[in-house]
Amino acid sequence: MPTASAATTSARLLALLSMLQVRRDWPGTVLAERLAVSERTVRRDVDRLRELGYVVHAVKGPDGGYRLEAGAQMPPMLFDEEQAVALAVALRIAVSAGAGIEEGAARALVTLRQVMPSRLRQRVDALEVTAAEAASTVDTSLLLALSTAIRGREEVRFDYTSPGREPALRRVQPHHLVVRGGRWYLVGWSDERSDWRTYRVDRLTLRIPNGPRFAVREVPGGSVTEFLAARFKGSDTGWSCRGEVVLGLPLAEVAPFVGDGVATEVGPSRTRLTAGAWSWDALAAGLARFGAEIEVVGPPELRDAFAALAARAVRAVSS
Repeated sequence: MPTASAATTSARLLALLSMLQVRRDWPGTVLAERLAVSERTVRRDVDRLRELGYVVHAVKGPDGGYRLEAGAQMPPMLFDEEQAVALAVALRIAVSAGAGIEEGAARALVTLRQVMPSRLRQRVDALEVTAAEAASTVDTSLLLALSTAIRGREEVRFDYTSPGREPALRRVQPHHLVVRGGRWYLVGWSDERSDWRTYRVDRLTLRIPNGPRFAVREVPGGSVTEFLAARFKGSDTGWSCRGEVVLGLPLAEVAPFVGDGVATEVGPSRTRLTAGAWSWDALAAGLARFGAEIEVVGPPELRDAFAALAARAVRAVSS
C-alpha cells in the first residue's frame, strides 16, 4: 500500500523531471528551492531518475547543477496536458499518413489514450479524421534513409521499376523528398542523364551503402514547387490564387491533406507547402486548418489575407 511519503516522492520526481525537460541546465540550489527540499534530497531524486533510465549529468561550475541528456533507451516521458492532446491528434492523423507508420501510430494512440484523464480523452475523441486520399504507402525506413541522404548530401543508388519495364539501376544526387497528389516523390540530379529527375518513392528499392558526397545544386527555377508543376504540366487545377507557406508540422502530418498542392520537408518539424484556391481569403482559411504555426513565404496578397482573417477572428471573439 503506497504511503503518503511515497506519493509525495513520486509527485516530486514528476515535478523534477518536468523542470529538467524545459531547460538545459539547472543549478542544484535552484532545483532545491523550487521543490522546497534540500540539495541532498535533489541528489537522491536525480539518482532515482537515473534508475528509471533517464541520463542526468552533473554539471560542474560555481553553482553546480544537472542536465538531462538523451540516452540509449527510451525512458518514461512526461507531457503537460497541451502536449498530450497535440500528440494524440498527431497520432490520429498519422494513421492515414501513408508513411508506413499506421499500425505503430494506432497502437501508440491507444496507449496514450488509456492514461489520459477523461476530460482530455473527450477532446481527442471529438476529432474525427477521414482521409479521402491518403498518400501512397511507403516504408518508413525508406523515407528516413532518403531523408538522411538528402541532409548528408550523399548520392543514393536504387533499383527503379517503371510501369511495364524491368527494374533498372539508378544513381541520383537526392535533393528533395516531396508529396504531391497523395504520392511521395524523390527529386534529384542524375549524372547519367545530366538532368533533374523525379522518381516515385514507392517504385524504388534502395541499395546500400550510399555513394560519395556531392555539392548542392539549385533546382531549375529556384523552386522545387515550380519544377514539379512544370514536370506535371496539365495536372494543375489552375487556381487563380497560389501561395507558399512553411508549416510548423512534420511532412508526414501534412502529406495526406495537400490535395493538388506540393509539400516539401524543410526540417523534422517544418514543411514547405504550396497550394492554391479561388481567392486569397479562401487560401488563408484553408492553410489555417492545419492548426500549426505558419510562416508566409509569399506572395504579399496571402500575407494580407491572413491579417484580414485574424482581424475577423478577433471581432468574432469580441462579439
